[in-house]
Amino acid sequence: MKSGYLFLAILNVLLLFFSASCKKKDAVINGSLDQSPRVVKEGLQFPWEIIWGPDNRIWITERTGRISRIDPDNGNTDFSFVIDEVQAMGEGGLLGMALHPSFASNGFLYVVYNYESNTGYREKLVRYTYTNNSLADPVVILDGIPAAGLHNGSRLWITNEAAPKIFMTTGEAGDQAAAQKTNSLGGKVLRLNIDGSIPADNPFPNDPVWSYGHRNPQGLVMFNNMLYASEHGPGVEDELNIIEKGRNYGWPVVLGPCDVDEGRFCKEANVKTPIWSSGRGTIAASGLDYYSNDLIPEWKNSLLLATLKDETLWQLKLDASGQKVTNVAVYLRGSFGRLRDICISPQGKVYICTSNGSNDMIIEING
Repeated sequence: MKSGYLFLAILNVLLLFFSASCKKKDAVINGSLDQSPRVVKEGLQFPWEIIWGPDNRIWITERTGRISRIDPDNGNTDFSFVIDEVQAMGEGGLLGMALHPSFASNGFLYVVYNYESNTGYREKLVRYTYTNNSLADPVVILDGIPAAGLHNGSRLWITNEAAPKIFMTTGEAGDQAAAQKTNSLGGKVLRLNIDGSIPADNPFPNDPVWSYGHRNPQGLVMFNNMLYASEHGPGVEDELNIIEKGRNYGWPVVLGPCDVDEGRFCKEANVKTPIWSSGRGTIAASGLDYYSNDLIPEWKNSLLLATLKDETLWQLKLDASGQKVTNVAVYLRGSFGRLRDICISPQGKVYICTSNGSNDMIIEING
């Protein structure tokens, strides 16, 4: 009799699991676009970051070390600069980029790249000044960040305020244990003053670490004072997180939401769980942006997520609080290969760069 009850209990658990999985799958809508995407630029090599600049140009990094500026109307490159120190290895190279909020007047441009130092492969954050159609006066903002041929993180976000702050994601560079160590710069979201000094209100004294327990966060955007980050899972549970001061995000102990076997660590370490995850599979979540325009009304108040493995643009609709994902839709699945990053023009046009390594491109979605 007891074995019969045990069988029924196991069967009920399995039915609940498969029912939940089906519901999650069914909740993803296959979306359609009113117009076919337009190819803006071809012939790129592993683009990593695209930014809409105040000059109405698309600024782009390629992992090989090149920074370019592209006219979105005709695809012409009207500026190009190569950082010779960049060493591209595996997933490493020239990665994240951000423009100072006053870029139009001061020309400050921030980039993250990997290079060979006398202590091995490392990563650093450097500020350049754009002047006379060139980049000059490099200033190292932060150095000595762990790097490897994989898991380098490296998205940047600069706040638009009187005393701007730089947020930067870092991967754990293959050293999983480092993600839980607040004295390591690997597997973190960092926060710095614009000159590289450490803000007095950071959670750990004299430490740029803002949050920890990250594996490889490659998307970062702030909207309405909430900082969102997308993060690669190991084989399950890619994540969308709201980044909070001093919080632990669980890696390598916790994958995605806190499951039963992870519950004790989650409680003891005050782990912040994601507001959305990919579940049993991985999609290789990369670039992230927030859509607030009227040009594509169904995307308003959504996070747009580029994915590599899944080769898809994901739309994650948020509720009014911005803290819950209410609907999920997918676009462009398999149409352009691996999708790396996203930027949005003030008019609401969406630009996406691919990451296929051969004839990479930027495409435009205009409704």
